[in-house]
Amino acid sequence: MNSAIHTALANHAWSVADLLRGDYKQSDYGKVILPFTVLRRLECVLEPTREKVNETVENLKGQGIDNTDHFLRRASGHSFYNTSTYTLRSIAGDASNAATLLQKYVGAFSDNAREVLDKYEFNQQIRKLDDANLLYQVIGKFTDLDLHPEAVPNHNMGYVFEELIRRFAEQSNETAGEHFTPREVINLMVNLLIAPDGDALSVPGTVRTVMDPACGTGGMLSAAEEHIKDRNPDATVEVYGQELNPESWAICRSDLMIKGQDPEHIAYGNSFSDDGHSREKFDYLLANPPFGVEWKKVKDDVEYEHKSLGEAGRFGAGLPRINDGSLLFLQHMISKMKPVDVNGGGGSRVAIVFNGSPLFTGAAGSGESEIRRWILENDWLEAIVALPDQLFYNTGISTYFWILTNRKAKDHKGKVVLLDARDQWVKMRKSLGDKRKELGDGTAGKPNHIADITRLYGEAITAAGDANHPMHAKVKVFDNTAFGYQRITVERPLKLRFDLTDETLAALIASKPMQKLAEESALKSLPEIAKLVAARRKLTDEQTAELEKLVDAELLPFTEALTPLLGQSWPTLSEAQVALTSAAAEAGLTFPKGATFKKALRDAIGIRDAQGEVQVIKGSSEPDPDLRDYENVPLGEDIEAYLKREVHPHVPDAWIDHTKTKIGYEIPFTRHFYVYEPPRPLAEIDAELKMLESEIQALLSEVTK
Repeated sequence: MNSAIHTALANHAWSVADLLRGDYKQSDYGKVILPFTVLRRLECVLEPTREKVNETVENLKGQGIDNTDHFLRRASGHSFYNTSTYTLRSIAGDASNAATLLQKYVGAFSDNAREVLDKYEFNQQIRKLDDANLLYQVIGKFTDLDLHPEAVPNHNMGYVFEELIRRFAEQSNETAGEHFTPREVINLMVNLLIAPDGDALSVPGTVRTVMDPACGTGGMLSAAEEHIKDRNPDATVEVYGQELNPESWAICRSDLMIKGQDPEHIAYGNSFSDDGHSREKFDYLLANPPFGVEWKKVKDDVEYEHKSLGEAGRFGAGLPRINDGSLLFLQHMISKMKPVDVNGGGGSRVAIVFNGSPLFTGAAGSGESEIRRWILENDWLEAIVALPDQLFYNTGISTYFWILTNRKAKDHKGKVVLLDARDQWVKMRKSLGDKRKELGDGTAGKPNHIADITRLYGEAITAAGDANHPMHAKVKVFDNTAFGYQRITVERPLKLRFDLTDETLAALIASKPMQKLAEESALKSLPEIAKLVAARRKLTDEQTAELEKLVDAELLPFTEALTPLLGQSWPTLSEAQVALTSAAAEAGLTFPKGATFKKALRDAIGIRDAQGEVQVIKGSSEPDPDLRDYENVPLGEDIEAYLKREVHPHVPDAWIDHTKTKIGYEIPFTRHFYVYEPPRPLAEIDAELKMLESEIQALLSEVTK
């Protein structure tokens, strides 16, 4: 069946839009057309065994069998069935009772089929169409659509349904990107995911499982199945997925039912909090999860699994920041990779679409960095491919494919390929949302970017190592450790001089040791308040004011005794303390004793000074937090040698606090492909400006003639 017939069938189904116009918004046409297409296909598929199912229903009556599902499935020959004697044609012929009969007809489907129609909110659409006196007309339109398997095989029905999904996505453009990934992007992604397994896929009797944990309407699953079938028509491909959006889930599940796949493989719910395939492992995993979406709603579930299961769970490596769950999806997918056996068999391949954030967000020790570290140290990251911007319907930002596997080829072991495909695009004739560019596929006079990128991916190691390769500048290969670094903390000593000014004197008087000294003295003359303070009882506003007044009176003599020293400066703390203590003693006053007051004195009158006294704690120089600096040192480099070479020439007294050193990983993709472009010569710019001035003058002279 050629594409023209697919389009004709899709046009027939979509022609229902002519009936809906006025009663439905254009963006809601799909809410009627998609479920009715599913309903008509299911009816056509079940038609040959309808009588057998009805006979089975009659035979099972009175036998006391509670669960007849198994018998009815066997009678229908499919994973679903319908026990009604109605057909869409008979319902359309009874216009006045169409709504009631259609609801009964839908209610007679097996649970798995009815659940799909429920997620479309089909009953609501039935009522709306009936109120508009359109229901019997819509049903009549679909009874004329021949979707019997002998006329439209499962594979071809998939194309028809995908075309309807695409039209629905375009009509509701504001949300298209949430559940619809551009087909050419999917094709490239599937190529890079599956192409390296070409020989294995051609083996007769091959069975492969494919999983998408954010499957949307199932476009990626369909493309993966199609790609494998193109390589080996006899291969068995089982697709699995999970989707949170009920409408997208219904579309995806419908697609599988229409193609003859098992719809039970598509789970409904949140992949993080309710893993629908918790015990399954898959050959291929691919996803285009939403960019920058927070995971606050499942925070408790994710954090519980992280803390209680650790590496035995899905999120043991780390948790990203709450406003972006991208790396949670990747950890979830990695947990579903098949293990590699002792002979090198088994294993899985993973492909996921990310924006730039997962490449570098998060400092050393953060959740994101720890996840990257876990992936790279396990040697799972095979490649990252940078795509052109403006490829997706709902965002114009740059995107990247991450390709991972636990069975790397020998020449890829310990290495990561970075492939720059940002210039591989053609401009679209008409924009769709934020999508203004597309990857050419070699048709309609376009370059075949998909084939070119796929070919370069396969030659990446060779291209990166051969300076004469035409695409050498577009590929770079690094050891896994090249993305690691040591985040070191460089400390410098706290150096102070000690000044007595109005501000520092006020700070000293307000310090806790001085306030405590004055309060203890004041409470001696306030026995009732003293009892309340000792009992830690709350004071009234009047009692608080009375106590504060006496405390201020107790501190006033200290202020008066030290005022003559204002403007003086001392190079060391001991000299400052001696001078202030002597001044207080002359006035008959005594400062508090001990290290607590000494620290309060230092903090109050100490002024940072590069030539000041080095402060010491427990025999070692005290670091100055204001001078603290951080450096990223490549993994494997001696950090003391780095300090001596890079830091000591500028600050000889600096040292590294080894207790704060952290290991981090980031992938600065754009930095590795940056090419310096020198600015244009000033003479050239000046000449161009003069030329423009001349052109402007000429235009002005014509206007003023």
